[in-house]
Amino acid sequence: MFVDHAKIYVKGGDGGNGIVAFRREKYIPMGGPAGGDGGRGGNVVFVADEGLSTLMDFKYRKHFKAERGAHGRGKNMHGSWGEDLVVRVPVGTVIRDDDSGQVIADLTRAGQEVIVARGGRGGRGNARFSSSVNRAPSISENGEPGEERWIRLELKLLADVGLVGFPNAGKSTLISVISAAKPKIADYPFTTLVPNLGVVQTRGHDSFVVADIPGLIEGAHQGMGLGHEFLRHVERTRVLLFVLDTAQTEGRDCLEDYEVLRRELQAFNPDLAHRPFLIVANKMDLPDAETNLLRLQEQFGDQVIPISAAAGQGIENLVDRTWELLSQVPREETLTGEEVVVHRFEEEEPFTIEKINGVFEVKGKRIEKLVAMTNFDTDDGLLRFQRIIEKIGLEEALKEMGIQEGDTVRIKDLEFEYSE
Repeated sequence: MFVDHAKIYVKGGDGGNGIVAFRREKYIPMGGPAGGDGGRGGNVVFVADEGLSTLMDFKYRKHFKAERGAHGRGKNMHGSWGEDLVVRVPVGTVIRDDDSGQVIADLTRAGQEVIVARGGRGGRGNARFSSSVNRAPSISENGEPGEERWIRLELKLLADVGLVGFPNAGKSTLISVISAAKPKIADYPFTTLVPNLGVVQTRGHDSFVVADIPGLIEGAHQGMGLGHEFLRHVERTRVLLFVLDTAQTEGRDCLEDYEVLRRELQAFNPDLAHRPFLIVANKMDLPDAETNLLRLQEQFGDQVIPISAAAGQGIENLVDRTWELLSQVPREETLTGEEVVVHRFEEEEPFTIEKINGVFEVKGKRIEKLVAMTNFDTDDGLLRFQRIIEKIGLEEALKEMGIQEGDTVRIKDLEFEYSE
């Protein structure tokens, strides 16, 4: 099954917790703090694999979570790092953040990789909090939560040549004749429901990859027919072959078909209008084809290649001309990736407060991370949390919003009564 888009959830591993521990050795009565740090959580890493050609695996598995870091131990032993989760995707996969739609990565080369969800750092053990003032701290941190998000995967096939044409123009028959591909072929529109790839061998033993794109119709760039689903597969082809029904068996004018196809490609991506192309005048074995061939040649000259895919006529000439055109277009000119958004550091608001049904809801990445990493089981941990929220101005902000003794404050999963 060919699948070219998917929506999945990814989460980096949580960091391991730091612990509170003290040295307990003979003849060392006051050994001091010896709690180790937790290990960093694993990352979720996507790698482009040239052996894959579909996103079908993501149809059945939607959640990907990396391993969390191990907790720290006594004797200053730190927890081990969580293993990265490596996820393989086809070359040509575009990865987008589902919320913003921004491009995280565009994997256009085999072996290319990107971290899509980072693991959280490990929490610090009490050995980290020792100071000249507090020689025996009983405080530690929980591990930082791993990054989590929903992402969208979009596959854009990496083919050298794209076959575009109306339904029943003969694209599937053509790719079955020039390559070993075996698409479904039948005498009705939209027989082909998924793109097909085929490797074509020239007489000089060179080879190139052809993509048969499901039939386009007028309005394809707006979602009409199947065009909206598959037009993106044409974007990275170096040469376009416009396959026309020269015999006009469907009652459409072949010249008008060509103009419609050009308009649809240009409306979808203006760069496609400048892509090298040939016009494949198909079905030359049928009546009226010769007359229409002359009309095409009057307008486009030797860019028109007459063939009959069903009868096997003119195929070698088409392959030779296509390879000749391909040789003039370096892959780098068309293998342009999506623009990846580079996130630069911006100072973010530490928190926001909203009063909902009498409850003061506090939100923000920094404050929520502080809650997740605070160990509330120890008095020192609770005191440290109080000092930090006072330092960042949370208590003052709550007072400005009119908080009263006994009112409820909620920060993510933590809920407590306000007290002076």
